Amino acid sequence: MADKILHVEHIELLTEEYKQLKKEVSGKELVKGTLHFTGGPLDERYSGFPSFNGIARLTWLVDLFGDLTVISATREQQKEKNYFRMIVHFQTANKRPLTWIEERAPGMKRDKKINFCFKNGCLECLPEAPRSPVGLFMQDLIIFAKKLLGQIPKEELTAEKKRILLCLSLAEEIQMHCEQPSKFYS
Repeated sequence: MADKILHVEHIELLTEEYKQLKKEVSGKELVKGTLHFTGGPLDERYSGFPSFNGIARLTWLVDLFGDLTVISATREQQKEKNYFRMIVHFQTANKRPLTWIEERAPGMKRDKKINFCFKNGCLECLPEAPRSPVGLFMQDLIIFAKKLLGQIPKEELTAEKKRILLCLSLAEEIQMHCEQPSKFYS
C-alpha cells in the first residue's frame, strides 16, 4: 500500500500575526484567556456551523494552549437581523479557563480581540507583525511539497494530524452543545 500524504491547509498558522503571537505566548503559563472574533454574516448552508466555519480560531487556541476540553457552548441567534454569537468555554489541560467568542452580523468589522492573562502579565492585543516576503499560499505550497518529498519529520506530521483531529472533534462537540434544547428548571 502506498504512503498517503495528509495536507490540510491551515494558513491561519502561517500568518505573521499568528507567528508573532505564538512567540509572545510561548513558555508562558495561561491563567485565563479570551479570543473574540467578529465579522460579517455567513450563510450556514454553505459555510457550516460556526464552530466549523470558525475552525481557524479554534486551531489558534489548540496550537497555542494544547489540548482543550469543552465545558459549555451556547449560541444566540437573531435570524431576522442575520446575527449570531457563539460562546464556548474551554478548560486547558492545566485546568485554566479559556473562552472563544465568534460573533457575526451585517456591518460588523472583521476583527480578532484577545485577552490572555499569564502569571507574569496580560496580552490584550495582537502583537504587531512585519509583512512576510513569501505569501501565505506559497508558504502552504512549500509545506505540501516538503511533505511529498518526505522532508517533514514524522513527529511533526503526527502532531499536525493530532491537532487537526482534535479541532474537528471539538468543533463537533461545540455544535452538539449549542444545538441541545435549553433546560428550564422551576
